Amino acid sequence: MPFIGNQPALSYTSFAKQDFTTSATTSYTLDHPVTNENEIALFINFVRQEPTTSYTATNTTLTLTSATSASDDMYCVFLGKAVQTVNPPSGSVGLSQLSATGTKDATTFLRGDNTFASAGGDNTPAFFVELNSSQSSVSDDTFTKVTFNNEEFDTDSAYDHSTNYRFTIPSGAAGKYLFFAQVDVDSESNSNLDNSTLQFKKNGSVIRSQEYNHLNNPPRNHVVACTILEDMSVSDYMEIFVRIEASDASGGRFNGTNSFFGGYKIIT
Repeated sequence: MPFIGNQPALSYTSFAKQDFTTSATTSYTLDHPVTNENEIALFINFVRQEPTTSYTATNTTLTLTSATSASDDMYCVFLGKAVQTVNPPSGSVGLSQLSATGTKDATTFLRGDNTFASAGGDNTPAFFVELNSSQSSVSDDTFTKVTFNNEEFDTDSAYDHSTNYRFTIPSGAAGKYLFFAQVDVDSESNSNLDNSTLQFKKNGSVIRSQEYNHLNNPPRNHVVACTILEDMSVSDYMEIFVRIEASDASGGRFNGTNSFFGGYKIIT
């Protein structure tokens, strides 16, 4: 059936009602302002009162012709004000009702600032690499890059396992990263290992060192390891260097069995 004017709103609205605490007075205050008394239906002791004759109303002031008593039951219904008091049905609000920005898919969530953001549950980019065999003939008392050349996994192909042996932050992946490394050091001779030091180098500069020092009864073999948390920007890179100090200055090797390097993004 055709109609004139705005299409009626059939959902999410109800007429507002106000209950009054009565006393021996003719003056009351309305919860909502009205133009005149015809905009409310007033009931006293469950009997509807006649506008103008029994009461008048303007703005939030309600004035009765006769005073009530404390035992009276009085309430009004605001006929001219439909108040949104009913919750929308479950599933009735969709993306078209939101002003959210970003991409909605299985990997994102809606943040408090009304944007879709990555859930970050995978902690990627991530990598884990090892030595596929021992790195021999390492010079004594010299920091040598560990050439981790066997990739267990590399989610974003960000680790160079054939040339520079470093992990480089790919585009769009800046954030805080956890890095860990362990190198199994061997004297590769009959000499003992007095000292070994592992370094994390970021963009060619040392940011963290871990030293393994034997002052008494130095062994021929030991493991040096370290873990760090570092802010990384796009194109920053991380690599591992180790120094061997053998008792006869003959150097040594990095064993492939227990030597590894890995890391993953924690948060943007």
